Amino acid sequence: MVNLDDIRAARGRIQDAIFVSPCAYSENFSRTARNAVFFKLENLQMTGSFKERGALNKLLQLTAEERKRGVVCASAGNHAQGVAYHATRLGIAVTVVMPLTAPLTKVTATRRYGAEVRLHGANYDEAFAEATRLAAAHELTYIHAFNDDAIIAGQGTIGLELMEQVPDLEAVVVPVGGGGLMGGIAIAVKALNPQVRMVGVQTARVASMRAALEAHQPVTVPPATTIADGIGVRRVGERNLEIAEKLMDEYVTVEEEEIASAILMLLEREKTVAEGAGAAGVAALLEQKTSLVGRRVACLICGGNIDPIFLTRIVERGLVKDGRLVRVRLQAADYPGVLHAVTGIFTKLRVNVMHIEHERAYFGVRLGNTVMDFTLETRGAEHVAELLASLTEAGYQFERIT
Repeated sequence: MVNLDDIRAARGRIQDAIFVSPCAYSENFSRTARNAVFFKLENLQMTGSFKERGALNKLLQLTAEERKRGVVCASAGNHAQGVAYHATRLGIAVTVVMPLTAPLTKVTATRRYGAEVRLHGANYDEAFAEATRLAAAHELTYIHAFNDDAIIAGQGTIGLELMEQVPDLEAVVVPVGGGGLMGGIAIAVKALNPQVRMVGVQTARVASMRAALEAHQPVTVPPATTIADGIGVRRVGERNLEIAEKLMDEYVTVEEEEIASAILMLLEREKTVAEGAGAAGVAALLEQKTSLVGRRVACLICGGNIDPIFLTRIVERGLVKDGRLVRVRLQAADYPGVLHAVTGIFTKLRVNVMHIEHERAYFGVRLGNTVMDFTLETRGAEHVAELLASLTEAGYQFERIT
């Protein structure tokens, strides 16, 4: 198993090319999460995630012959970018296999960093199979995303930084995919202070670490789509499971809507862009999924590579979850002025109308009536309750669309 000396050696190798990301205290999130929360902003790395730490540590240990032949890896995006950027910078030819579902922004960025990108398979596992085939066929060195000691040691350098940046650190919350990030940080942190709690967070849709911990061996869980694609790994690494069983104190899962809400809150309150995987730990803290209360907690924002269009959708979903975007379907008599009467209620309550749609033939509307669908912007759940009460008091038939 990787040890503290391995991680310190990795730090020595990569420190000239890797940014020491800030670990900033958040007053807003500390109040909501009931802990003193510090955000480790790995989304500020050159390629937008922590992955380049492990990738560079691995690349720097290749032999001259291995560098000459080139490398290959499989990734949904962040590992791909880390390998592509540093391999190209070091003059090493790199091929990356990405699943067909990989976000366009990550595919484009990986190509921009100098890699030959091949799109193959519906998920990471199928891309991995193709990458290992290419490695064998062309004698390329395969750079694993998480199940490799050099990768784990590279990610562990974050743990060294955390112990220096957060005095009296009591807990670390880390998103978990294949387990390399959790494994590396846990080894470093626990070696320096065994009392610090390590909390792993996965998306509930792809809870491969839970399955592995229950079975005491890696288990391949069923495929599923998730907005946290960076941690949507169906099978954790053998090395990382061993570390998790020894050093991880707590494991929790979060739902898709909770992740979307965390992304929105980070954007709105911290002015920080996080992808789904990068916000998973934040979601766990905000939703009180962990046992942590009143602790000094470092939470990893481990990636910020999110497609702008997808970000728009996530923001919209987050607004809906928070009650700041609501749809109401209202049926009323179809006469001149009815729209004015309804919107008068909205005006009085300072509710902003985002979209209106009239329908006179569908939704079971009675002859002589009209159905109006309103998409409304509110201040939140209490404001919505006030709105619905006012519509009821005015005698309108309506339903809230969810």
